[in-house]
Amino acid sequence: MTPPETNRPSQLLRLLGVGFGVAVTIGGTIGTGILRRPGTIAQELGQPSLALLVWALVGVYALIGSLQVIELGTMIPKAGAWYVFARRAFGDYVGFVIGISSWLGSIAAMAFGAAVMGEYIALLVPPLTAYIKVIAIGILLAFTAFHLIGVRLASRAQEVMSFIKAVGLLAFVVVCFAYTPDEPLQFSGDNTIPIEGSLLVGILAALQSVFYTYDGWHTAAYFTEEDINPNKNLPRSMMIGVLLIIGIYLLVNLALFHVLPIEQLAKSKLPAADAVQVLFGPASAKVVTLLLMISIMGIINAQIMFNPRVLFAISRDGLFARLFTRVNAGGTPAPAMFLTVAMSILMIVTGTYSKLSDVASFFFVLCYAAAFASLIRLRKTAPELPRPVRAWGYPFTTWLMLLASLAFLVGVIYSDLYSSAYAVGFIILSYPLFLLVKRLNRP
Repeated sequence: MTPPETNRPSQLLRLLGVGFGVAVTIGGTIGTGILRRPGTIAQELGQPSLALLVWALVGVYALIGSLQVIELGTMIPKAGAWYVFARRAFGDYVGFVIGISSWLGSIAAMAFGAAVMGEYIALLVPPLTAYIKVIAIGILLAFTAFHLIGVRLASRAQEVMSFIKAVGLLAFVVVCFAYTPDEPLQFSGDNTIPIEGSLLVGILAALQSVFYTYDGWHTAAYFTEEDINPNKNLPRSMMIGVLLIIGIYLLVNLALFHVLPIEQLAKSKLPAADAVQVLFGPASAKVVTLLLMISIMGIINAQIMFNPRVLFAISRDGLFARLFTRVNAGGTPAPAMFLTVAMSILMIVTGTYSKLSDVASFFFVLCYAAAFASLIRLRKTAPELPRPVRAWGYPFTTWLMLLASLAFLVGVIYSDLYSSAYAVGFIILSYPLFLLVKRLNRP
């Protein structure tokens, strides 16, 4: 029998466990959104109770979604997540579209994260303001060199960064609740502010904003092929990770409402920094900037781990160049990582990452919908597949998640017709590209 850590040119290593699964779920989800979005949500909804309800509802979406993905991930324990599920359920072409969409979307998100981190570094060191792009590219190159060492070190780094991030946010919550405000937090109907437009429009906008802050709840599913026991570890990783994220998000919102009156919160672009300034003065805002940077580092580390594995999986199935199936001695799909990072750097150099990250929103929601549709189809067409864990509440919960995802997709299209047109254009062009790749890979 081949030892589990013996490497072959196209074989990933089984090294990962529950600790990494929880860490990559937290690290791949919690970013700058929880420290920035609460002000926007308060402005759109006008009352604390409604804002907390929206954060909780989207958390329930992520939790129920995890229950569906756990069945898919333990049923098909291979690298690639959305791509693997869609290809097994609907064939090569649909798998290709979902896989490339997932890959391109995450490339744009990674470029955006590196650029934002460059901006925060420039805030701390103003003379570097003219070199934000250079800093962003340097960050990606540094992560690339680090990940070349191997999966074991990269996974430990993810665990450390996620731990620091979670502890930092919880410390922020504790400090906020230690403060005694002049006007205690109230959830009565009187504690409101006027909103622009109708409440329904505000709720839809808030749901969409919060939805993006939860994106990443599925990240552990990308690593089932490298998990030493995915049947046990994936359910634990996703459930623990998602529940922690929901708890942190609700506690941070409660802490912000405790320190900042809703009128002030609704006007704030970075409420966490404003709350800290209320407690410790203007100079303390740099602490929040450091926390934001740690959050971004955790996300970039997770993205530079999982996104090359999507390209690896597509290539292994003959739907992309075979070169990208190569894995180095440390278990890193190095050629796939090089191309992934190179594409992110190209977006930074050309300044297209911001617009493409808007297009990525369409791709991400499309992948969610495809996963839930895949589960429904595979229950009918592949009943013989092993299902160590079955989705709770199937088929009701699965259909509910599919319909909710399609509703979000419609919301994405409606809110940004321009960016969505680019995404639809890519899908139209994907078929001739798919035929070309198939022809080039034909023996």
